Amino acid sequence: MQIFGVDIGGSGIKGAPVDLDRGDLAQERHKVLTPHPATPDAVADGVKQVVDHFGWTGPVGLTFPGVVTGGATVRTAANVDPGWIDTDARALFGDRLGGLPVTVVNDADAAGVAEMEFGAGRGRRGTVILLTFGTGIGSAVFVDGVLLPNTELGHLELKGHEAEKRASSKAKEDHDLSWERWARRVQRYLQHVEMLFSPELFVIGGGVSRKADKFLHLIEDVKAEIVPARLENNAGIVGAAMRAAQSG
Repeated sequence: MQIFGVDIGGSGIKGAPVDLDRGDLAQERHKVLTPHPATPDAVADGVKQVVDHFGWTGPVGLTFPGVVTGGATVRTAANVDPGWIDTDARALFGDRLGGLPVTVVNDADAAGVAEMEFGAGRGRRGTVILLTFGTGIGSAVFVDGVLLPNTELGHLELKGHEAEKRASSKAKEDHDLSWERWARRVQRYLQHVEMLFSPELFVIGGGVSRKADKFLHLIEDVKAEIVPARLENNAGIVGAAMRAAQSG
């Protein structure tokens, strides 16, 4: 069974048909740059470009980098235009895609659902936290496989700043940090999250998961097991498609 998944990020909008039996992309993904400013209409145009690239005419699952309630309404927009707040994203995307059935979910929640079903969290009980490091820091918290949606732990305060302003992949680039210095920031962030939630497992996702060998071994004094996302930066696309299939 194939469903289309789209992952909307602060820097790129990427998507592809997903083989839900394998939990992997059925075709190579297509990506366009996220427009700036990332207004609702501009992002919807980008999503349409990605979907039209494949000539897709079935259900579409989409992630959004913020809180999404009821599978439709955007409540926060930290890394996109504030015009998103209170937007009915499901109606917006459905209209732009010519009436295709649309499901919208928080981006990290989608990645977490995929990792729990097909990736690093598969079969794991207890508390598992997936953290995506990209333009910001997204989070998905699971207890015995059940998702607590829209946690947004990237906005926790760390040394007087939002954590994602200090420890995201974008912060590494913006401050020209070495892997060692960035790993120290990530370590302090993980220690803070661990103090609050006491997880058995951290899954590190986002684009930086492809480079886990450069920094994971540098993180110390965290009791939980720390592993890279097995689906890497495709987890959001897979999870979005999974949610669309469940909604159908």
